[in-house]
Amino acid sequence: MKVNKLYYLWKWIVLISVFIFTGCVGPSLYSVNIYYDAEQAAIPAYLKADKTSIAIISVAEFTDTRQMDDRLVIGRVTESDGTKVLLLPKNVKATKAVANGIKEYLRKAGYKVPNKIEQWNLKEQNMPQGVANILIGGNIEDLEISCLKGFPTNSCKTNIKLNFVFADVTKGKIIYEGKVESNYSKEYALFSEEVLGEQAGIALGDAIEKLFTEKMVAQKLKEAIAH
Repeated sequence: MKVNKLYYLWKWIVLISVFIFTGCVGPSLYSVNIYYDAEQAAIPAYLKADKTSIAIISVAEFTDTRQMDDRLVIGRVTESDGTKVLLLPKNVKATKAVANGIKEYLRKAGYKVPNKIEQWNLKEQNMPQGVANILIGGNIEDLEISCLKGFPTNSCKTNIKLNFVFADVTKGKIIYEGKVESNYSKEYALFSEEVLGEQAGIALGDAIEKLFTEKMVAQKLKEAIAH
């Protein structure tokens, strides 16, 4: 009987020790959803599509040109003990998240945008042919989400730099190229992967809105659609 009691006591000690150890070990990585909700975007009047327009704008998946070993990594979280934990996209790659954000913004502006995300290397001779009048693609030159855990707040920052390319599919010509950059920082009392996703979404939305609020961009789109 005494042996059985000692056995169960030892078993509980081992289980509690494992629980304490695993509870103290931080996460091996974080993952977030990058999503831009264009529903609340204020579309400039000069960019809005004409109600009679039948033009179609397609969006290509962006190319990640960041100078780094693993382009799946989109940031790092510095734990309170100084440990740096990698941050990865959860459901959609950053290259597609950017394309999806542009699609949602253009739809909000009244344009017809197919669900399909095209593949394009930004070369005129490799432009995908289809039903679209305009094709938009580009590169991700910088994307970094960083967060420093601390007390009483956690400091988070997101930097995004994008290169955009607009092409007239009917003519097979690139009609506009531009760059846009967005930086967003905020202090959070509570830390979560949702907070990191919010950071990324706000910065991405700001970059997209900055691009399309340029009157030159609207002018190029309207001119190509009118042909």
